[in-house]
Amino acid sequence: MKTKLLVAMLLLISLNGVAQIKLNFGKNTPMQKLINAEMAIQSLYVDSVDEGKLVEEAIRGMLKSLDPHSSYSTKEEVKALQEPLNGNFEGIGVEFNMIEDTLMVIQPVLGGPSEKAGILAGDRIVSVDGTPIAGVKMSKEEIMRRLRGPKGTKVKIGVIRQGFQEELFFTVTRDKIPVKSITATYMLRPGVGYIRIGNFGATTHEEFVTSLEKLRKEGMQSLVLDLQENGGGYMKAAVDVSNEFLQSRDLIVYTDGRERSEFRAKGNGRFLKGQLIVLVDEYTASAAEIVTGAIQDQDRGLVVGRRTFGKGLVQRQISLPDTSMIRLTIAHYYTPAGRCIQKSYVKGHGEDYAMDIQNRLLHGELTNADSIHFADSLRYYTLRKHRTVYGGGGIMPDYFVPLDTTIYTRYHRALQARNIVLNANLRYVDDHRRELTGRYKNFAVFQRTFEIPQSVIDIVMEEGEKLDIRPSNDEELQQTLTYLKLQLKALVARDLWGMDEYFAIMNESSPIVQEAVRLLE
Repeated sequence: MKTKLLVAMLLLISLNGVAQIKLNFGKNTPMQKLINAEMAIQSLYVDSVDEGKLVEEAIRGMLKSLDPHSSYSTKEEVKALQEPLNGNFEGIGVEFNMIEDTLMVIQPVLGGPSEKAGILAGDRIVSVDGTPIAGVKMSKEEIMRRLRGPKGTKVKIGVIRQGFQEELFFTVTRDKIPVKSITATYMLRPGVGYIRIGNFGATTHEEFVTSLEKLRKEGMQSLVLDLQENGGGYMKAAVDVSNEFLQSRDLIVYTDGRERSEFRAKGNGRFLKGQLIVLVDEYTASAAEIVTGAIQDQDRGLVVGRRTFGKGLVQRQISLPDTSMIRLTIAHYYTPAGRCIQKSYVKGHGEDYAMDIQNRLLHGELTNADSIHFADSLRYYTLRKHRTVYGGGGIMPDYFVPLDTTIYTRYHRALQARNIVLNANLRYVDDHRRELTGRYKNFAVFQRTFEIPQSVIDIVMEEGEKLDIRPSNDEELQQTLTYLKLQLKALVARDLWGMDEYFAIMNESSPIVQEAVRLLE
């Protein structure tokens, strides 16, 4: 069949002793040209080729020439990308970390299959269905593959638990495990609530409403909405969250491509009154910038932090027959005042675009507000108070907070990179869990009185020295110790309670959070 196809479609010509092939498979169109090239490679190339991989690379090449956010994902990549946004995955339901090559349970998911089966915080999972996963140099990805599986299937988990000499076995029935997009909800100060959104997924609005109701019961009158490091997600989730703050018919965002679409508030929000501050940084992007721009342009609240990332391109997901996916840019996001959120880029120059944050740091923008300059042509005005705001990519905050480059010293970063800090914390909590839970009956007592023992600091420094990681001088050491002790205390709180308590400790040293507190007070 292939021979007949070639006879019908190929005309062989000899030119200067070099064999040439003239292809004429159909009409002279760009699409036919692409088909011709693929068929020629598949049929005539000297070595065998993977046709699927060839087509994937062609798709990637086409998208690369368009813009920085049009992309292709394989079916495996699609699954990994969608889990955090879809709000669940199917598995056994444990939060864990790796100590060397052993999986240690930080917390079983509340009400999840592992908790129901009897697995406890501090347990070490050493086997799955009779196959050892500890001490065998198995990758984290492979371990997760073995633990995850379709809802309703059973898996036999082997566990080593303190106080027991032999391995304990639990049969866990896998189930849907919720993936939370809100990472912290607590009272930052009397009357001041704090909600941190990690991304905008399918369940974000529902989670946000739950967080609002919880804080209202605790006396919240003002809200700090933390969108730092929020890379975005679903536009609908961003619109729904924005709706909670804005009056009826207030414009939230509009998109402009081959046609224009507007999204407006319904007026049924749950926080239409009360002071509001939005926290942002250079990693706040996309859907998070929609919320930020709407709050700022409608004069609903203040924005504190640093200029946001500047991702204002709207992607449509196009599923392909093998469940792989193209994310194709179809429009631009605009804030209510008419600012295009997208920062400038040159088509086909993704490397320069990827270096933007590093370039901001080198140019001083992240550390000094005076280094930021906007052309008059980028001047816009908010819709109620007519305050000056600027376009040109990203959202510029009302109150700039410089990046503190001294918080993480070179020494601290090196310790972090080799997992020395995290491992020291895990071992400390593992060894003292019963003592800690007995002494600190609630988080308030812990936050007020707990200090990380010097012995843990000594272990961190000793482990660093084994890997030739040392402070360059005493000043760097002292500077490191201040933040290291705070970080370790927060990690202990996370392992004993959760992320609310982790951020309750870390935020007390955050310049951006503390600026919000100052403004509210």
